[in-house]
Amino acid sequence: MTPLDHLQVFKAMHESPNTRLEHSAQLGDGLAAAQWSNRHDARDYEAPTHHTLSCYIADGTGTFRRDQPANKGAPNKLCIMPAGSASNWVVNGNIRLAHLYISEAQFALGCVRLLDREPRELQLREATFIDAPEQARRFRQLIALNWDEPGERLLTSSLAHEILDHAVLSQVGPRQGLRLKGGLAAHQRRLLVEYVEGHLEQPISLGELAGLCHLSEYHFARMFRTSFGLPPHQYLLARRLARARQLLRLGDLALGEIALQCGFASASHFSNRFRQALGATPGEYRLALRG
Repeated sequence: MTPLDHLQVFKAMHESPNTRLEHSAQLGDGLAAAQWSNRHDARDYEAPTHHTLSCYIADGTGTFRRDQPANKGAPNKLCIMPAGSASNWVVNGNIRLAHLYISEAQFALGCVRLLDREPRELQLREATFIDAPEQARRFRQLIALNWDEPGERLLTSSLAHEILDHAVLSQVGPRQGLRLKGGLAAHQRRLLVEYVEGHLEQPISLGELAGLCHLSEYHFARMFRTSFGLPPHQYLLARRLARARQLLRLGDLALGEIALQCGFASASHFSNRFRQALGATPGEYRLALRG
């Protein structure tokens, strides 16, 4: 089984006898990419649990959604398939395309970080064959890299984050008819975000965060997950790693110093966590970006 077969859109493509997988890679941070070619086919995607951004690389002028037969694809056209949405596609002729798969957790982090909103309030808007030149350029840069080479895969991951950030800023809107229940108040969520960002270099416990909201650890953990879209420990680790990536990109600090500034107990702990998330060590990440 291919490592990405847990992704429903990837699996649906992979099962077609008319589709050829040209390349695929896990990019870390809940992101994955694949490049496909297909011809004379029909594909159905039934409410996947992940988001998919698709860019047409070549051909595709005979491709359409069954519910939008007059709207045809073309090179550099983008499609956005949100988690939970079903779509049915017909491919007449040939097509080459690239997919970026995005986990719900990584999307949630983007909503909190870029929009200062609860992820459950928002949805990625579905779109079919839109023009987005900056995104198409990023996709073409992405597929030009060698995903099997560790350094270039790290550059691919960086581009994937740029694509996701652009989508969050430009293709996200409020959920209609939503009545929120439970979760943290907006001022509590902002307080927690600011506190975490201001104390990343220090040990931060669940009890400490719960105390800021005057809640028990049990109720706080449940309410945090409701409002942030992921558990407190996962959010904290993601913010530590994001700070580490920033320091690795922008400066010449020793890895041990970066580990301390990001709240990791030691350089080895930092390296292990970084490698688990991104598939490479902090040193390899720094070299890749500078190369």
